[in-house]
Amino acid sequence: MPPAGSPARTAEPGQPPADCPRCPRLAAFRAANRQAQPGFHNAPVPSFGALEAPLLIVGLAPGLKGANRTARPFTGDYAGDLLYPTLLKFGLAEGRYGADPADGLRLTGARITNAVRCVPPQNKPTPEEERTCRPFLAEEIAAMPNLRALLALGSVAHGNVLAALGLKKSHCRFGHGALEVLPSGLLLADSYHCSRYNTNTGRLTPAMFESVFEALLPRLRQPF
Repeated sequence: MPPAGSPARTAEPGQPPADCPRCPRLAAFRAANRQAQPGFHNAPVPSFGALEAPLLIVGLAPGLKGANRTARPFTGDYAGDLLYPTLLKFGLAEGRYGADPADGLRLTGARITNAVRCVPPQNKPTPEEERTCRPFLAEEIAAMPNLRALLALGSVAHGNVLAALGLKKSHCRFGHGALEVLPSGLLLADSYHCSRYNTNTGRLTPAMFESVFEALLPRLRQPF
């Protein structure tokens, strides 16, 4: 039998069931959204990209009218308008980003997930919801045989990646552009989240976001 607290099994490791009941507030919010927007996905958003990818990009949680609607991470909101063209520019994706899962975009060197898989009210999961969802992230990381690096988009994702790997938040501080080799040999890279708020306020510019990939990719190809 699986250990207590381990994720329910689905077709792919690290993916919650469509009717995941673990976080009552998020389950209730999904149900309310299902009534208000029956055409939306309104379920845990599955990761995008192959488990064989060497890079896992970790965000915070699905956006209400973005991934919660389209069922693909960072698809349909502003964050995807910056993330996906950047992945295309650096050879980590192929095709065209059309803000729609049917756009034919394919990830070639990365996989994308979220620390919390269900859309939270006001885009703010609680610490308890982060802890409850974290076993899925831990299982996903463990199931990626070629994983070399993780890119945390924002401090919440950074903290959840460390916790999923059994490390304390104090192990390394979040900082835009920071690169840290973890005890496991995995490389942890940080970026401010590519949200509309961060870009509108100038906290993150496209050049700043691209600089993270410029620093990360050469390190990704080096032996640790």
